[in-house]
Amino acid sequence: MSVVFDGSPLKAMQSSHSHTAPAALSAQELSQEIKSFISGVDAVQGRKLSIREHARCAVRLLRSVPACRGAVLEHLRGVYDEHVSTFLHNLETEGNASSGSTSNLEDIIQEVHGVLSEFIRLNPRAWAPLVSTWAVDLLGQLSSKHAGRRVAPHSSSLNELLQLWMSCAATRSLMEAYSQCLAAMLAWCPDACVDALLDTSVKHSPHFDWVVAHIGSAFPGTIISRVLACGLKDFCSHGAKDQGPLVEKGSRVPKIGSVVGILGHLAAHHSDSIRKELLRMFQESLVPSTPLSPSSSSTSWEASPQLRRAAVPFLLQLAAMSPNLFGAVSSELVELLRPAVLLQLQALLQGLPREELDNMLGLAVHLISQSPTGGARVLRFLADSATPASVIISGPTPSPHEGVREGCDRLLQMLLLHLHKLVFNRSEGSEVSPFCSTSSQPQRVIPFLEELRSHVAPLCAETLRLERKRHLWLHQLLCLLSVYGGPSVATETLCQLLTQARNPEELALAWQLHATLSSCMAGLVPAAVTHCVAQIHTHTLVRRQLRQLLLNLAAVLQSQDEEKKGAAAGAQSSMAAQIGSAVSVHLHDFGPLLLHGDPAVSHAAVRLLSCSPLPRTASPAHLLLLSRAAVTHFFLALRRRGEAGKAGQDAGQSGEAVSCSVLLLTRFAAYSALTLKAILQQLVEGALHKGNAELFGGQIADMSGAPVATPSVSPDLGASLLDINCRFGTTVNFSGSVWSVFHAGVIGKGLKARTAANLPDPSGVIQNIQTLLAVIVQCCSSSSLNGSQSPSDPEEPPPINAEAAKVVAVTLVENVCPDVANGELSWPPEEHARTTVERDIYIRRCFEAHPVLFHLLQVVAAGRPALCYCSAVLRGLLATLLSHWEGSREASSTDSPWHLQASCLLVSCMGEGQLLPPVLANVHEAFAHLTPFEVRLLLLAVWEYVRGNGPLPQKFVFSSDKGMFCRDFSRDGDVSRYVAPIHSVLHKNIDRLGHLCWRFQL
Repeated sequence: MSVVFDGSPLKAMQSSHSHTAPAALSAQELSQEIKSFISGVDAVQGRKLSIREHARCAVRLLRSVPACRGAVLEHLRGVYDEHVSTFLHNLETEGNASSGSTSNLEDIIQEVHGVLSEFIRLNPRAWAPLVSTWAVDLLGQLSSKHAGRRVAPHSSSLNELLQLWMSCAATRSLMEAYSQCLAAMLAWCPDACVDALLDTSVKHSPHFDWVVAHIGSAFPGTIISRVLACGLKDFCSHGAKDQGPLVEKGSRVPKIGSVVGILGHLAAHHSDSIRKELLRMFQESLVPSTPLSPSSSSTSWEASPQLRRAAVPFLLQLAAMSPNLFGAVSSELVELLRPAVLLQLQALLQGLPREELDNMLGLAVHLISQSPTGGARVLRFLADSATPASVIISGPTPSPHEGVREGCDRLLQMLLLHLHKLVFNRSEGSEVSPFCSTSSQPQRVIPFLEELRSHVAPLCAETLRLERKRHLWLHQLLCLLSVYGGPSVATETLCQLLTQARNPEELALAWQLHATLSSCMAGLVPAAVTHCVAQIHTHTLVRRQLRQLLLNLAAVLQSQDEEKKGAAAGAQSSMAAQIGSAVSVHLHDFGPLLLHGDPAVSHAAVRLLSCSPLPRTASPAHLLLLSRAAVTHFFLALRRRGEAGKAGQDAGQSGEAVSCSVLLLTRFAAYSALTLKAILQQLVEGALHKGNAELFGGQIADMSGAPVATPSVSPDLGASLLDINCRFGTTVNFSGSVWSVFHAGVIGKGLKARTAANLPDPSGVIQNIQTLLAVIVQCCSSSSLNGSQSPSDPEEPPPINAEAAKVVAVTLVENVCPDVANGELSWPPEEHARTTVERDIYIRRCFEAHPVLFHLLQVVAAGRPALCYCSAVLRGLLATLLSHWEGSREASSTDSPWHLQASCLLVSCMGEGQLLPPVLANVHEAFAHLTPFEVRLLLLAVWEYVRGNGPLPQKFVFSSDKGMFCRDFSRDGDVSRYVAPIHSVLHKNIDRLGHLCWRFQL
């Protein structure tokens, strides 16, 4: 046996072990030990040595002759293997690891460990490289050889493996010896120790991973940096020999898999150190190389231009092979890519071959698509960097270089194409139907899109900015995200576009999204509208968003009419029709928005409802709710229009709101008899309501009909019994009885103080009255409850429906004189008016306080025979007028302007409603030229005729030619006896009334 004897270490070792080591062997004894070790037979007794005795002999040689270390360590491999085998066998059979020969060999292993530990401590440069290589290689062999044992956990269970092997004395001794060698070699030769670890990991992975995990946890800083450096060197050396594609090359690099495994194990407890080291390697690779300083390591990779160029591909390959490593750096990598860094990266990559650069881009695209976090920031960075410099972008700074912009543009295009393939191929060729997916096969998760599912609203906002190229990329991404996320994401995306779009160009993106998704996703539009309604109910949308959503829905519905006139796109027409159907289903949900506190929201709501189709069927409760909301909004719109005019503001929006409100009421009225009746009743009641009276030139009156004084004008008289009795609401109204009270004043206080009413703007009043009459006439004309037909002449306005006019008449009577029964149609004698004086005065004062009543009577008169149902109101008003003209002492009727106007309007309405024949219906034309007494004579003739020929609906016959009811006065007998007073007045005033004589010929 040829060995080199080193006396110095031996003497030092022997001196240090003088208290435990046996006495130095003589030359003869040493020779016998060597022979016994080599032959395995006791040189003295001539018998074969047992395992324990042979191991003891090897230990004695290791102590006495360190030059025999190679042979001794090789022999000890079998000893360690025997101990591990026995240890595992005992666990499998008895579950006791400290019985039999294991305990006999354990003291040998402890003795070997003590000798090696002392040698390493005394002479690390000689012993540490040898022992570290032997220990780590033996650990690898033992881990692989016994990996299939029944008690050995699976290789992925690192914690269980660590517990198992660290409880074994042999493997624990080897682990401690290697750790001691690594600690000793860190100062002068760390690469050799790490190289041995990597080489062994490549050979015996994954069974060797528990060793790597334990060593890495003990020396995280050193292991991480040296592992990366060694992996980079090996990666670069293989790359010099093989110029194949990057991804394939990475699979052929022996140590890169071990590097990934080591760093992956350390990531659980040392992710921060790994992240810093990876980012440091990336930054150092971009900095131009400089001559090494005296303190720099001669093996540092930063000094090699070749290694620096390979650093970025190496890091990409690491990230591709380990999502954990990529996740550790992806959060900060985007922050590092500032313009200066991008220019350095471009300069570094310019020298790479075209094929290798393409492979790098493909690998980067794969990494981005598989990134579980930070996807939104990566997307923003790519979009900002790829957007042309001429466009104002949202990023911190524009792209620093045209080459960088083109590179990011290309990377973004490749990313979208890759995501498109992943989305539409993730079901392994099965048909893609995200909205109605019934496939039981689990679909593959795309981490990048999975993370973007929570960023739908910001993505839609960025898309709607309509920046060149940028919005096209983002819109394509939204389509892919909608298909990937299924109905929930697609619905949310469409809702966001409908909510955030502010003009037709931006709204067109919603059309395009629907056109893309309609082929693979049915029922998207109804689901989106339902989602919008849910957001309205939960108050998720702010006022500005709510208003914009309603306006956009209205714009989509209004586009249907425009498309019918011109060449319409099929996708737009389809989406508009679906939105119309969906909105009609949820019409009752949008109705309350008509009364929203924000005028802009209520205006948007009325625009939407005025153009949305009405449902085929609806519950009466919903119809009444919508009708009441629409009528209330109508009066609010009138008030806002007036306020805008007084403030000198542009009344365009308020005027449009009134027009839309009129259209909405007209469409509701034509929907059904229930809505027609409800709308007409509420319009009349609303016009007479004290809150809306001023809009139509009216005044707020008390129960007596007198205007109510404001609190500042009327003093507080205190509570009194008389005040309580004067409140008609607390008692029953006994008209005509001794309990009737004239509310002219307070006993002891004098007459009531008449308050000066605030006169509204006359032009505004006229405009409001015209609007009210227009909507009532349109509502009454659009119905066909009694089968009325349109006139033969299309230029003539349609006749007013008799049933609709009757609703107006009945409502008017109920509000003007609530105690009048509907059956009071016939007229009593004139003397009967003495018993209804109080009621007649109240009716007269209502007409004084509400000028719009005369206009409503004209509408009722046009819908014959509806005026018959206003008989009580007409009788009371005519009775007060007769009383006034009888008691008037004025020289001319023009001295009582209101009474003159009321008399003329009353007779005109009765003539229009055919309660009077034409010869009597024309008497109002002469009132302005007569004295009060003569006016009373003519009105008395009118009274007598109506009393003799009661205003009964049965006297009217429907005329199919005219499309309305008419009355044949020839059946009522001779009219001449009622005309005699008229002729007498004409003859007396022939000088002034001669031109009217032909109007009163029979």
